[in-house]
Amino acid sequence: MDFDSVVRRRRMVRAYDETRPVPAAAVERLLDHATRAPSAGFTQGWGFLVLESAADRELFWSATTPAGAGGSAWLDGMRRAPLIVVPHGNREAYLDRYAEPDKGWTDRDAARWPVPYWHVDAGFAALLMLLTAVDAGLGACFFGIPPQRLGDYRAAFGVPAAFTPVGAITVGYPAPDRRSPSLRRGRRPVDDVVHRGRWRTAPGA
Repeated sequence: MDFDSVVRRRRMVRAYDETRPVPAAAVERLLDHATRAPSAGFTQGWGFLVLESAADRELFWSATTPAGAGGSAWLDGMRRAPLIVVPHGNREAYLDRYAEPDKGWTDRDAARWPVPYWHVDAGFAALLMLLTAVDAGLGACFFGIPPQRLGDYRAAFGVPAAFTPVGAITVGYPAPDRRSPSLRRGRRPVDDVVHRGRWRTAPGA
């Protein structure tokens, strides 16, 4: 599939064919592409938790689903995904990397960073996995882990405190699903969001 088609076909898939596992070669390709994402200082301070067995996936949903959230169409469709990958960022890895001689920020002050690149870089890796899934004929969805469930998630899978999940990704062969009602908002035209040479102010703003 050409790159333009991959980008245009990418969407968040929220229901999966649970009878079709993700081929092992496709899983390895997803992970290989994730590790080719850009990272500040080539820190590569990410970590990826891969959940393929039914037991591990069930543990993930049990640990991350808020009480009383069962029975939703979204959750029912997502739970059928045969693969979950959780990308994490590690702030300490970036602070350590930029304290090295070629960077010289020996104070390890996180305030030097204009934005938390440890999260940005993990997000880059997540997007590469989403695009790779489309190219492999799969579907995928990126979603957040509720903050109040992070402790249960960490305990369930032994995730070190230094690693923070930026979200999770379900992957599998798409099943018929209901497209998000948010899509009725329409995609904003390029000219509405691109400012060339100087930021344009909307009339009346």
